Formats: sequence, structure tokens, C-alpha cells
Amino acid sequence: MNNIKAIIFDAYGTLFDVNSAAEKCKNKIGKKWEDFANHWRTTQLEYTWLRSLMNRHKDFWQVTEDSLKKSMETYNIEASMKNELLNLYKVLSPFEEVLETLKSLKEQRYKLAILSNGTPNLLNDLVKTNNLENFFDDIFSIEEVGVYKPDTRVYDIPIKKYGIKKNEVIFLSSNTWDVSGGGNYGYQSIWVNRNRDVFDYLDFKPKNQINSLKGLLDIIK
Repeated sequence: MNNIKAIIFDAYGTLFDVNSAAEKCKNKIGKKWEDFANHWRTTQLEYTWLRSLMNRHKDFWQVTEDSLKKSMETYNIEASMKNELLNLYKVLSPFEEVLETLKSLKEQRYKLAILSNGTPNLLNDLVKTNNLENFFDDIFSIEEVGVYKPDTRVYDIPIKKYGIKKNEVIFLSSNTWDVSGGGNYGYQSIWVNRNRDVFDYLDFKPKNQINSLKGLLDIIK
């Protein structure tokens, strides 16, 4: 990976644990908390894709709330927990290796950015809550183009801002569809495969996959 000008991260599921909101309520939700969390996440993603296809855009926070409502009804979770879960989603926990990895990358003077479905306010607050604001040069939101990943207009946002070539970007995501989206666009995409999952068949296979963000440090040595 030569001539890299920027390292760009997906946020949800890559830097921040999307299941951590439900996990913090597992004593109230019970044993089904993890299935519920996965359903919430899956529905959230499905809604972003469907809204993009239907040209019926809602921002990520509205989509998150709508998908939570469906998931709570599906798993018979008390409606009174809705606000608690939404508030916890605003302060998702980062994965344990995130801080150490960002520190190392910053010391190597790479341009670092986030490219996410999240709204600007959500992303900025999430980064500040976890004391990560000094590591990122930019936080890019799909709200700049009003359509969700994996639309190519989203991946084009940092290219236009930095005036660099597509293959001068390392893009990291835990979401296989996002890795494929970035890779088909022209990024050097890396899959953060924390759960030993199987990659999708979407006309792209990443040359590199890692089981935590620290693996990136070995790739760019």
C-alpha cells in the first residue's frame, strides 16, 4: 500500500460497538438482548438501503429510531425503554483497540477521517464523548449528498475534499457491503472481520482483512 494519502474509517461497527447500547440494558432486556441488538442493527441498515432506493431519505437518527421501534415490537420490549436505548446509542462505546491504533496513526502523520451514515451532530458528539476528537482531520457524513452507502456519491466526498486519487485511500469497515462498496469505487478497502464472518459475493474481495484495527499497523509498516 504505497502513496497512501488518507486513512478513512467507517464509524458504526468499525470504530464504535453498535451493540453496546443494548448490552448496557441487558439486565432489563434479558437473555434476548444480543438477538435484539442484531435485529435493530440489521433493520437499521435495511432501512437505509430501502430509503435510498425509494428516494425517501430520512437522516440516520430518524432511521435509527424507526428501526428501534420495529425491533422493540418484534422482541416485546417495553416501550418505556425506548428513550433509554436511544440515549445510549448516542454514547456508543469504542472498541478497545481504537484509541491505541489512532494514536499510532496520528504519530505517523496520516490524514485520518470518518466516512459514515451518521448525521454530523451524532458523529461529532460520539467522537467527543469518547475523547477522540483530536485524532480526526475530518468527519464526513452522507448528509452531504443525501443518500446512504454504498452509493458512489458517498465515497466521492473525501476524494473531492482532498483532491486525491481513489487508490490513495485506505478505507476500513467491519461491514462487508461497505468494504465492497468502497472497493468497487476504487478505495484500498480493508475488512475488519472481528467475528470471523464470511465475505459477501459483490464483485470485490479485499486483499487484506484484519480481526481488529491494530492489524492495520502491520499492513502499513
